[in-house]
Amino acid sequence: MPAAAAFEVTVPATSANLGAGYDSFGLALDLRDEVTASLCVEPVDPVRCVEVEGEGEGSLPGDRSHLVHRIASTVLAERGLADLADRLLLHCLNRIPQSRGMGSSASAVVAGISIADALSAGAGLPEPPAAEKLAWATRFEGHPDNAAPALYGGVSVSYADAQGRPQSASIPVDPRVSAALVIPSARLDTAVARSLIPATVPHAQAAANSAVAGLFVHAISSAPELLFDATADRLHQEFRRPAMPEALARVDALRAAGLAAVVSGAGPTVLVLGTGGDLAERTAAALPGDDARVRGAQISEAGATTTALSPAPGAV
Repeated sequence: MPAAAAFEVTVPATSANLGAGYDSFGLALDLRDEVTASLCVEPVDPVRCVEVEGEGEGSLPGDRSHLVHRIASTVLAERGLADLADRLLLHCLNRIPQSRGMGSSASAVVAGISIADALSAGAGLPEPPAAEKLAWATRFEGHPDNAAPALYGGVSVSYADAQGRPQSASIPVDPRVSAALVIPSARLDTAVARSLIPATVPHAQAAANSAVAGLFVHAISSAPELLFDATADRLHQEFRRPAMPEALARVDALRAAGLAAVVSGAGPTVLVLGTGGDLAERTAAALPGDDARVRGAQISEAGATTTALSPAPGAV
């Protein structure tokens, strides 16, 4: 079908919480989903407007209910550009494992917002400020810990300001720090994992967690030798053990080996932070006989990117 414009959006995988930073800390990883968006000249078939390749192929919807298309359509409609969504055709190349705690839904949400932003720019609307993009992403995701690094890259701490608006601040990353991921075949629904966390915890427990969260900022930015102590969580991981006993057993084994291991997001993937080019090898060695996939990773300084494939100024 003829296209008036086309562009590619890439969004990184993310890992949230990072131990003590529940619903606040997050980082971007060098594993990216890609979405090719084409704005067709005529409306497209609404039940065949999304093609999925890779993760989720054969199970994710190919109609306008697909998360990326749905987010783009919602944003466009609120900007008075609903007609553009009728002409939107997507090809999604998914590399981020889904329902594993690696931010696949945040990636899809940010991709949808980025597509809407590109189409809005083609229609002559100004580029929205970063805070507006984070507000959109938080609205759809529910909290900003994955959304912020998906948008901006790097390591971030997200919070609500005095007016309750989501905000995010970037944390510098010591160049020696890298990561390893222990990715199981099992999946876990985020809602299930969150449902196990109690509404309140003892004051002493919260105070101890606050101290570790503060230490993490120092460790990730300039003292990676402290990452083991800086990733000890007291707010959420242990409560989730019934839903992911294998993931927490991996965390236990890795920490017993001296590695700074945490549950990645809602799990069941495990994230290890550390230094040295052999971090993935040391991670695998601490889990003998485990059938989960161990993958080395780098923290990605780049967040979501948008690249024009067929510039067509004024075509929209």
